[in-house]
Amino acid sequence: MILDNIKKPNDIHKIPLEQFPALAEEIRSFLIESISKTGGHLGSNLGVVELTMALHNVMHFPEDKLIWDVGHQAYTHKILTGRKDAFLDLRKEGGLSGFPKRSESDCDSFDTGHSSTSISAGVGYVKARELTGGDYRVVSVIGDGALTGGMAYEALNNASTLKSNFIIVLNDNNMSISKSVGGMSSYLADIRTAQAYTGLKMNVTKTLNKIPKVGAPIVKAVRSTKSGIKQLIIPGMLFENMGLTYLGPVDGHNMSQMMKLLNEAKRVDGPVVVHVLTQKGRGYDPAVRHPARFHGTTAFEIKTGLPLQSKGKATYTDVFSTVMRKLGEREPKLAAITAAMPTGTGLKRFASMFPERFFDVGIAEEHAVTFAAGLALGGMIPVFAVYSSFLQRGFDQLIHDICMQKLHVVFAIDRAGLVGSDGETHQGCFDLSYLSLIPNMAVMAPKNKWELSDMIKFAVAYDGPVAVRYPRGTAYDGLEECRDRIVLGKAERIHKGSQVAVIAIGSMVEMAQQAYEKLVREEIRTTMINARFVKPLDTACLDKLAAEHHTIITVEENVRNGGFGQRVSDYMLEHHPDVTVRVLAIEDCFVEQGNVADLRRELGLDGESIAAVVKEYWK
Repeated sequence: MILDNIKKPNDIHKIPLEQFPALAEEIRSFLIESISKTGGHLGSNLGVVELTMALHNVMHFPEDKLIWDVGHQAYTHKILTGRKDAFLDLRKEGGLSGFPKRSESDCDSFDTGHSSTSISAGVGYVKARELTGGDYRVVSVIGDGALTGGMAYEALNNASTLKSNFIIVLNDNNMSISKSVGGMSSYLADIRTAQAYTGLKMNVTKTLNKIPKVGAPIVKAVRSTKSGIKQLIIPGMLFENMGLTYLGPVDGHNMSQMMKLLNEAKRVDGPVVVHVLTQKGRGYDPAVRHPARFHGTTAFEIKTGLPLQSKGKATYTDVFSTVMRKLGEREPKLAAITAAMPTGTGLKRFASMFPERFFDVGIAEEHAVTFAAGLALGGMIPVFAVYSSFLQRGFDQLIHDICMQKLHVVFAIDRAGLVGSDGETHQGCFDLSYLSLIPNMAVMAPKNKWELSDMIKFAVAYDGPVAVRYPRGTAYDGLEECRDRIVLGKAERIHKGSQVAVIAIGSMVEMAQQAYEKLVREEIRTTMINARFVKPLDTACLDKLAAEHHTIITVEENVRNGGFGQRVSDYMLEHHPDVTVRVLAIEDCFVEQGNVADLRRELGLDGESIAAVVKEYWK
């Protein structure tokens, strides 16, 4: 196999160009075979095989800097820099990251995981190179989906001031996770179909170059003209108007064309956009037919593309999806918002049934939050469904545009707590802290699937900013018998005991129940409370617990700093200083990738660990 000759960075330079197509097919076969066993991001990686090979052919690592936006499409880059054998442990604890990671390889120039950051980082690298006298290439690769994020436009505006070479590769596959939406998507579609421009450019260039002496200077003059023939044929020419040279579009699966265009881009003194057209899932029919499903996939059968594990119990996302559909029928003012993730957040059914009340704003969480504010002021009841780690990007808008105005906007926060294999960039471990510190915001988390349903209904009927956070994966179906009515700021008692009280929030109620069952077998009966609300805090419940227990143990799948336990601890210290409070939470760290059950055990948030802490304080 040709791929066996790739053992370290730059080994691709030893491969004859005529063998590149065969190498591309070997890489695709390896990716399909490997990811079918481990799971991972397949569609996006299959789409950039030739693009990555072309970039590696014109660059030299680790001296040159290649920055991937989001980074889930960097698998081929990892293979070509000598990490092929590490794919056995892809996204496992201690194994190969699913994203670029500087600690993993010097060839990874920037740690990524969230969208629309690559151009900003690239501009920083170029400025540093200019200031330090460095001599290396900087290339940022960004997808058309990521160009829906406002940060990308801020960076493009700043990039236009650069005086030295900076290559921005626009990987255009008409997809983010689901199909790209909005004006940029339409604009790029116009460019894709502007074959008249592409053909004219090539023919004019070839003809002029044949003219002795004067042909080449004319070509150079045309290329340097910012308002030239492109504007006559492609309306707007956004990139050229912003001061960036535009090259393309080029077939992203034709390596010779791409390498020629990339070498041309290297000669530009200043920022240059290379527009590359690719196909998400290329080379594997199931991924081409179902690009959203194969964006991030579990292990699957190669022949059919079907998951190896059949669909089991309902997930929390499934429960949310069902509730939203039913509420949409009853409440005509209910509207749903997603930031490019209608499938991942469970809003696809709502979108199908109520398309006029469904809004996909693209990868633009900041805009989504303030857009929701406008909807609320206009008399609608907006529900913004978003992953916990992505809502962090709208923090200023949460404060200024939602809570300061006390607007009724519902935040359905999926993937809260530990998410596992996607690692540090996706763990939803900060939301309880950053949400509960904002005035006027109500924050709650369900213990099981029934409580999630009740909380979403409560949130839609509520009058003010409200967040419901719930974890990834199968919804807990235990404690069905405990289903008190949801009342603002009121906790729920699950078990009555003595001496020690355990207060758990959200997904940790299941872990606390496991601890309780273990302790009962040892004849230790603690009180167990389902907190339900992080804010407002149920201080009446805390007062009662303080009168009957000498120790309170709080459990949350969130960082300690600013979290639920810290709020309980502060209250008890002020009002009941004689009661001991032990906070079980994630300490001051970023949690790396791994199986969720294993991570909970390591962090002391599983049933066994909680039981052990209770026994420490049991008299």
